[in-house]
Amino acid sequence: MNISQGRKLTYHQTVYEKGKYNSDGTPRRWRVSGKVQTWKRDKNRIRIPIKHGLYDNDAITENTIKYYVTKEPKNKSKHIRKSKKVSSGIQLLLDFVTLKDIK
Repeated sequence: MNISQGRKLTYHQTVYEKGKYNSDGTPRRWRVSGKVQTWKRDKNRIRIPIKHGLYDNDAITENTIKYYVTKEPKNKSKHIRKSKKVSSGIQLLLDFVTLKDIK
């Protein structure tokens, strides 16, 4: 996103943080929580208040605007852990043996 796109944002519009994902693999969503602030003396200065969840509040500035997009990016692919293959007899033995049994 650039400064001209940031000026067009409205209250309750959703923006997405680049490269940041929730635990379920969906892109992290932020919502514009106030009026977009601009400065008359400096056209390149901007401040956009945003909110994520119940307690996370932040602001997008002219320095951080490059890390946000208005179009939803693709979900992050989930990596499935592969369990170690252990023979069933050894696994049963490991389940029932404790440190007290070894002493």
